[in-house]
Amino acid sequence: MSGHRAGLPDALPEDAEATRELPSGIGEVKARFVDHAGHEQRMEWPDAARGVCLEECGPVRRFPVRHGKRMAPGWWWSATEGRLVHYASGVMRTQVMLLDHDPSVVAIACRPVELTWREGDGVVVRHAPHLMARLVDGRGLLADCAGHGEISARLASRAAVMEAAAAAVGWQYRVLRPPEPVVAANLRWLAGYRHPRYRGGELAGRAAEVFRRPRPLIEGVRELGDPIQVFPVVFHALWHGDLAAPLDVPLHERVTVTAGRPGRGQG
Repeated sequence: MSGHRAGLPDALPEDAEATRELPSGIGEVKARFVDHAGHEQRMEWPDAARGVCLEECGPVRRFPVRHGKRMAPGWWWSATEGRLVHYASGVMRTQVMLLDHDPSVVAIACRPVELTWREGDGVVVRHAPHLMARLVDGRGLLADCAGHGEISARLASRAAVMEAAAAAVGWQYRVLRPPEPVVAANLRWLAGYRHPRYRGGELAGRAAEVFRRPRPLIEGVRELGDPIQVFPVVFHALWHGDLAAPLDVPLHERVTVTAGRPGRGQG
């Protein structure tokens, strides 16, 4: 795994010290996860959140293959960590891609923990968020994926508990909506060049100089040399943030590219 991963925080930041109360009638929240040895573990949620690297745990639930569905479970190679991340569906794969592209994320896992609580009527609820991410400040993010932008009443009620449980330990919880189609298409294209094999070495350094001032993509590429050799290096730099271009418009040869911040791809 890459060396930039953040560990568990020694203490929560001051703005995260205040806890959020669970909705009325909700009992204590407990966590279930599978440890490094493959053994199932159960403990209080605050203890698990603060003492366990959940991003290193395997899925707490299996990802079934549903016959007749176009999308089956699979693996995403994470440029953030340099390892494979399991996903259960196409919707989840898209969100894993977005997290992999996010510079504030240093680790990603699918369903590494299940939270359990008892509601006021005595019903026990078990919920395993689709995704978990470790953020660069050491805090965690739990997330569920909304397949078509809308969430069911069932998820909405669970989301309120999840948000409070996450806030109680200084974490975040989100329901992730699908990205805009153009953004998703652009990132899927750039993701094809996320691997270090496209880093480019000395050519990448020259690209940063050529695009120091904003200019059309094709102009800078031609100045750098053979487009067949240059384009993969430029796309790699765009994925990792060493170069920047607007992602809310279709990528094309005249799109404006400029040098960005030093990205994870060179770290």
